[in-house]
Amino acid sequence: MATIQELLTDADFQEAEQKKLPIRVFRDDHLIDSLTYVIRFTDTTIITQKDVSDMTYHSRKECQFYELKK
Repeated sequence: MATIQELLTDADFQEAEQKKLPIRVFRDDHLIDSLTYVIRFTDTTIITQKDVSDMTYHSRKECQFYELKK
């Protein structure tokens, strides 16, 4: 069974990036991206990627990020 953990700190995002854990991204209580991976992050932006040509930039203030662990 998968567990869900919210990503809040730089350490959380770094772990998700290093372990290549799939995440879900929500904005205004709506799922806007799922089964995507953190490839980079800054203080204001989280960059995720699903496919080779599918990169998305998410605002850290406007979105919530959840990691899926099996």
